[in-house]
Amino acid sequence: MDMNVNMLFFTLLMCYNQYVFGLFEDINIEEDLSPDLTDFDLDISPRRVPRQVKSMLTKETKPHIQELSVKTTIISRYAFTAVSCTMLNRHSAAAEGVFQFLIPKNAYVSNFTMIIGGRVYPSEVRPKEKKVKQGKGGEAKPRNKEAGEQSSEPEVEVFRMGASIPGRNRAMFMLTYEELLQRRLGRYEHVTSLRPLQLVSRLSVDVTIVDHSTITHLEVLPLRNGKSNTAVASGASAVKTPAKPALPVSTVIKQNKTFCRITFSPNIVQQAKITTSGMLGEFVVHYDVERELGIGDIQVLNGHFVHYFAPKDLPVVPKNVVFVIDTSASMLGTKIRQSLDALFTILRDLRPGDRFNFVSFSNRIKVWQPNRLVPVTPLNVRDAKKFIYMLQPTGGTDINGGIQTGSSLLSGYLNADPDANHNSVSLIIFLTDGRPTVGELQSPSILSNARAAVKEQFCVFTIGMGNDVDYRLLERMALENCGMMRRIHEDSDASTMLKGFYDEIGTPLLSDIRVNYTEDSVQYVTQHLFTNYFNGSEIVIAGKLTNQSADSLHVQVTASNSDKSIVLETDVALRQREVETERHVKEATAGVGSGVTRAGTLGSVADDFVERVWGFLSVKEGLRSRLKSQTSREREGHTQQATNLSLTYHFLTPLTSLVVEKPQVLADGTMAEDTPTPTPVTTETNKKAVSANELSDEMEGEEDTAQSLHLKKDQPGGQSSTVTKTTGKVLKRPAQKSVTISKTSADGDPHFVVEFPLSKLTVCFNINGEPGHILRMVSDHKHSGVTVNGKLIGAPAPAGSHKQHRTYFSTITIVVNRPKRSYIEVTPKKVILDGRDRLVLPCDTTVSVESGGLVVTIVGKSTVTVTIGGTIRFVILVHQYKNPAPYQRNHLGFYISNSKGLSHDCHGLLGQFLYEEVGLAELPGNAMATGDNSTSARSPILKVKGRSVPVVQKTRRIYSGRQSVDCWFARNNAAKLIDGQYEDYVVSHLFDTGDWPHGSNGA
Repeated sequence: MDMNVNMLFFTLLMCYNQYVFGLFEDINIEEDLSPDLTDFDLDISPRRVPRQVKSMLTKETKPHIQELSVKTTIISRYAFTAVSCTMLNRHSAAAEGVFQFLIPKNAYVSNFTMIIGGRVYPSEVRPKEKKVKQGKGGEAKPRNKEAGEQSSEPEVEVFRMGASIPGRNRAMFMLTYEELLQRRLGRYEHVTSLRPLQLVSRLSVDVTIVDHSTITHLEVLPLRNGKSNTAVASGASAVKTPAKPALPVSTVIKQNKTFCRITFSPNIVQQAKITTSGMLGEFVVHYDVERELGIGDIQVLNGHFVHYFAPKDLPVVPKNVVFVIDTSASMLGTKIRQSLDALFTILRDLRPGDRFNFVSFSNRIKVWQPNRLVPVTPLNVRDAKKFIYMLQPTGGTDINGGIQTGSSLLSGYLNADPDANHNSVSLIIFLTDGRPTVGELQSPSILSNARAAVKEQFCVFTIGMGNDVDYRLLERMALENCGMMRRIHEDSDASTMLKGFYDEIGTPLLSDIRVNYTEDSVQYVTQHLFTNYFNGSEIVIAGKLTNQSADSLHVQVTASNSDKSIVLETDVALRQREVETERHVKEATAGVGSGVTRAGTLGSVADDFVERVWGFLSVKEGLRSRLKSQTSREREGHTQQATNLSLTYHFLTPLTSLVVEKPQVLADGTMAEDTPTPTPVTTETNKKAVSANELSDEMEGEEDTAQSLHLKKDQPGGQSSTVTKTTGKVLKRPAQKSVTISKTSADGDPHFVVEFPLSKLTVCFNINGEPGHILRMVSDHKHSGVTVNGKLIGAPAPAGSHKQHRTYFSTITIVVNRPKRSYIEVTPKKVILDGRDRLVLPCDTTVSVESGGLVVTIVGKSTVTVTIGGTIRFVILVHQYKNPAPYQRNHLGFYISNSKGLSHDCHGLLGQFLYEEVGLAELPGNAMATGDNSTSARSPILKVKGRSVPVVQKTRRIYSGRQSVDCWFARNNAAKLIDGQYEDYVVSHLFDTGDWPHGSNGA
């Protein structure tokens, strides 16, 4: 009966979706241009698709994107994003599939994997080699102007990878990246760029926000299509938008106090109404959280801490500001008009306690009020507007002269009366649209002169407008003088962006901030000294705890505000903070849906999110220090440190490159058979399409880019795994927690171990099965929908053994019935996942696949972990022998790591004991056997389910021999211990989900 039901279910699935069980196998398509749109797998009835859209789809010649899924989980401002893109090549000939996705400039790619033709092609992060300029063969691919890129450096970067897809086949591209969201203007902004360049059959964006603090503000903006992607632009423009703008079509928001989930899943018709080009724009989420008074919010997890400090309700610190404005001929027209509009607005926002001045520069330098800064009075503001209005663009660009004049003006004012300016913040705002053409032309000299003029007395904030700016010069100038740089692109709303940037830095609340922690309790702390704190921003510090068993951590924050010095200090209860952090990490990972992450799922990576925040900040800090280095030795030290951290956390940074193998597709459109992967890395052709990073080294003759993607050409095997430790290299796996495995298991010959936590006893037994038998391990099909079966394989017994033969588990199958029917088959060589799609994953790779509530994670040649709904987890150990003895076979070990989701009616050789309590008694006897020794004692009896089972004490080795377990051993094939007889657990086929023949827990 069960077989008939399964066959009917299979037939129905095939009728409704012809590729459910063959995602990466050949597709039977009778016509390349299928008029009924079956091949496109739309999430809407074809009858509802307009004729124009049908025509566009059927006329597509390039691979069609069947699914684009972008899932982000933000845990306390740290965002993990997993992108999954499935493409279909409907035609018989091979076709180039190009995966392109825009990621935020501040983010780091942490993994990329391709699955083509059922084979997995993982990536590897390696140290970047010194670049040698090449001819045409080594050039990077030009950026796609359709994707909204500029020739200047944008605020997003394009990750682009092309691969040949065999005829009538599919490819899946999986990308993950991470970023720490920055707080600007009193809120965080998360941006998902949606520019697939075509209509997508199934498009979904899923943003989950979980925070330790209460979420006080949440807003989803209308799709943003402008080229300006910065939070400043959106922040300033938000003033002009309605209080509650219309949500993008199909957007759903679910929210409680500290958790919210936002989904956006427009069907193909809704996409077409927005645009038929596939350039939907940006899905933008703004939010903020409640601020803790005092020293801020500290979170602790796994030996690391992160400290968020964003005080509020403080008096504003007066500022001394000099505006240095480029008025060269290139500013003529829109640039100067928008710049002056912004300056007029900024003048209105100056506060009575502020002092200010203006400097303009071209090939001549003009100062509005020579040798002084003036107070903010109506008369001075009126005169300043006159000066600004009269500015006329002409001549060249003397960047050095402009910054020198502005610095001299501000420095002279501060030195004239140091006591009067003690509790004020001083800064220069420097704006230009070009490169130096007059005066000093060499960037190193300009930077050196700026440092000498500033003398660490104030900060320099730089703004670059347009496509011809030397952004690296402006960024380094700001970085070396405690400021920051902002880009304004050619056709952006410069006036709004300038005003937004000023709003960020125009309200200083604190200066000279120093954050200290208990001496000898922390190490490797990221930046903890800050020149200024501006209203609406946030200070984030992370570090390692040297003593994880310590009860508390003393934190002290010292700073100055408008009229006094401030000291905040408290003792943080580390244990309590860690429990709270663990709780909201569990909330964040409980609802993770389909997508693919690196070794270890998003959940396991999130388990170490505090450490990853520390790694992220440490890499950023190392790159900044490297950029500011004054000597080659100092620079090399920072380079090595940042490179090592990038490799440890698998981050793609300016110092690392991403290497991935490509499949080999034959002329007839089919994939080549597996061939051994060449051991040395041969010529690597740069295929990256990302913009240069702000921390590049062009000024020093190198051409570092933010992210380099390399391909190993013509290497079809997919044999290599992700990052491993390699002799002579500093390659490591990303930090991840080892999976907690209970003792309840079936491993080896096979030896069964059952742990009874409530009774504080461990019981073990052997099953002497027959080769070919399939044993029921876990049976809970009616309740949780989970069944686990194991197939035995035979091997000769070792010489001198009392056994006729040995048996091992050669195959483990898991059937999951909820939320969707899925089948998982594990062998020592491969894992087959049949659900909505069919995946074949080799066991010697490292990859993780998530689908609904099901997660399958492979750690190469080690373990396969299957997590179901977050409450059931099975770990399968992979035992492979390089040179097996005659009695050895490659086999599997089965361990139950988490059984909370299994019901109390669960059965099977292991499942029947999960919720039982047992007792140990002693009956009169001659001897008690302890291993091979005998001593006069009473015979031990195990009481289980009302039965008395004679047992002896033994020691078993589990986890591939890494751990010993003392257990009470039941002899005679577990007679009386297990319900029924051995034969009751033998099933007909690997995917049999039949019930226990004698009812639940029947004796």
